[in-house]
Amino acid sequence: MADFRVTRGADLLARYTWTRDSPVEWIPLLHAVSLPGGAVLADVYESLKSEILARLVGAGPLDGLLLDIHGAMSVVGMLDAEADLVAAIRASVGPDVMISASMDLHGNVSRSFVEQLDLVTCYRMAPHEDAWDTRERAARNLVSCLSTGERPHLAWVQVPVLLPGEKTSTRLEPARSLYGQLSSIEAKDGILDAAIWVGYAWADEPRCQAAIVVTGDNATLVQETATSLAEEYWRVRADFAFVAPTGSLERCIARGLESRKRPFFISDSGDNPTAGGAGDVSWTLGRLLAYPDLSAIYASIVDPAAVAVARAGGDVDLLVGGKIDPGPAGPVRVRGTVQTVHEDPVGGTIVVVKAGGVHVILTERRKPYHLVKDFTDLNLDPAAVALTFVKIGYLEPELYDLAKGWLLALTPGGVDQDLLRLGHKRIQRPLFPFDPTMPTPDLTADLLR
Repeated sequence: MADFRVTRGADLLARYTWTRDSPVEWIPLLHAVSLPGGAVLADVYESLKSEILARLVGAGPLDGLLLDIHGAMSVVGMLDAEADLVAAIRASVGPDVMISASMDLHGNVSRSFVEQLDLVTCYRMAPHEDAWDTRERAARNLVSCLSTGERPHLAWVQVPVLLPGEKTSTRLEPARSLYGQLSSIEAKDGILDAAIWVGYAWADEPRCQAAIVVTGDNATLVQETATSLAEEYWRVRADFAFVAPTGSLERCIARGLESRKRPFFISDSGDNPTAGGAGDVSWTLGRLLAYPDLSAIYASIVDPAAVAVARAGGDVDLLVGGKIDPGPAGPVRVRGTVQTVHEDPVGGTIVVVKAGGVHVILTERRKPYHLVKDFTDLNLDPAAVALTFVKIGYLEPELYDLAKGWLLALTPGGVDQDLLRLGHKRIQRPLFPFDPTMPTPDLTADLLR
């Protein structure tokens, strides 16, 4: 539970600024968010779910409900947590209350989940620069339907394709065109919204695959459009490519050092904490420290025990990482001098240890490095070193704009880009790319209402 930031009451309403000038009364219930990473403990999920249901009862009669979720939460002992949550909400509010969901495009949309909803949409950009636009669209669609008294038709279809987010960025084709057409589709008479989900590649559940949902008041057009989008997704399944040039860690380091471009970023993609990685995989760090005279920043590795020692400053000799996820490598020895100690609202105590030419960032809690401020807070400048390593897949906007050079290293970890070596057991087969020669599936969308 300590990993969640929970918001209620007036603070929750303040999160959604557009509720201030809305023609309806908004009643805040609960919002709980954490950095992705592993499965949620069953008792934590049940506690948060119970509070949502209790607050629903206390809210009195409702006309509608906005469900603001990511959509790929794993819970210990469950295979479809979102379906369980929305089924409980539906049972509480009854069949007449309209439920509209806003989701991440990396969420999973099973039939049992979407059957409980009236409206659902998701982001149209990766990186997710339109997250707040999507939440507002979900709210606007809900209010519009409540105002007219119409319940839209909803067509759903899953597409048996499961790809990592780094292969489906909307910066590149074919995702750019797939998602780029959605605003013109929803502008058609008879269509209210159209959404495409990539799915979440690093969970092991039957619902993990791409999906399409289209809503509107023209049943035939809604179903035909969902089918067409699914067929198009399937047609281009093999065209998705990584958002940046890729290679082994050693190849990426060599190319980065050969380049004169600075700042030069290399993604340690297999242990990205915002995708669910443990954040303490030490495989890459161990290899960096073996390079003589390498000028680099390594952001970052979580190890509260090492931080507790290093925060005192001075020269340190630490065993770092490989404790949460020891699979790719165990703890790595870091010998160096503490350069900076910083208190951070996300990462807790953060320590920078300079080991040779490598500035190793150690964090008390898992923290992503997405912003320039994440480095300047630590008196670090990516332009002042040869290479900056970040535990991330595709670069978020600030670093993307800052980078003069960027490579994506195909490193091991819980969010390994090579899905086939992760050992999925419960995904629904056949599924591309696990079954590359699978026959073309029937992608006719189901009209659920």
